[in-house]
Amino acid sequence: AAPSAVRDAAGLLADRVGRYAYVSSRSVYAWPPAAGLAEDGPLVAGSPDDGDVPYAEAKRGGELAVEAAFGADRTLFVRAGLILGPYENVGRLPWWLNRIARGGPVLAPGPAESPIQYVDVRDLAGWTLDAVAAGLSGPYNLVAPPGHATMGGLLGACVRATGSGAELRWTAPEELLAAGAEPWTELPVWLPPGETYDAMHTADVSRALAAGLRCRPVAETVADTWAWLESLGGVAPQRPDRPGVGLPPEREAEVLAALAGR
Repeated sequence: AAPSAVRDAAGLLADRVGRYAYVSSRSVYAWPPAAGLAEDGPLVAGSPDDGDVPYAEAKRGGELAVEAAFGADRTLFVRAGLILGPYENVGRLPWWLNRIARGGPVLAPGPAESPIQYVDVRDLAGWTLDAVAAGLSGPYNLVAPPGHATMGGLLGACVRATGSGAELRWTAPEELLAAGAEPWTELPVWLPPGETYDAMHTADVSRALAAGLRCRPVAETVADTWAWLESLGGVAPQRPDRPGVGLPPEREAEVLAALAGR
């Protein structure tokens, strides 16, 4: 929502409820955020009076709007990173599950041991409710800790959950980039080493862990998302304001063929 909408809502609620938990984003940190960035990192500019502004500025403006209405002691900022799990309407994990369920050789972005950070939506929701009940305030980075998940662990769990005979063809980042494969969009979740990887997959979440964050196993997130996806006939909902993700089959075949020919 636009910061001005958050401002108006917070203003109406300030004298009626005890606390405000605002699900923000790690995008509020100034670019490029350093690897291992904690909650005290530099932030983008934002205003509670802003209307339609870019995502990072909108989230920061929303934070400022809530804090202005409720005060710092009654405000909780849940700075989420990548969110996965059942009911996802962006399509990242659903795309990988559907692709791997089709079987055959799968272009798998490596290295397999590359750590990734996301949070299961149910873990995010549970932690937020507990944090509000405990009276926590201030900002918290909300993703799983480093080492909880890897790209190989995520895609391997997809193979097991779907029961497919897919063969993961692990491919080095430099080879993928040379072949023109697009990180994050064509190959969801994956990012090559660099600033964007550091921003998305190396957050310091020690504050949230100390405040009770517990993250379910990767296999559980993947299996539950697959069960949900199957209940929908394999077609996940898609937000109308977001483009679809994933490599089209013909594009994946082209990249695999090009890599095999080297």
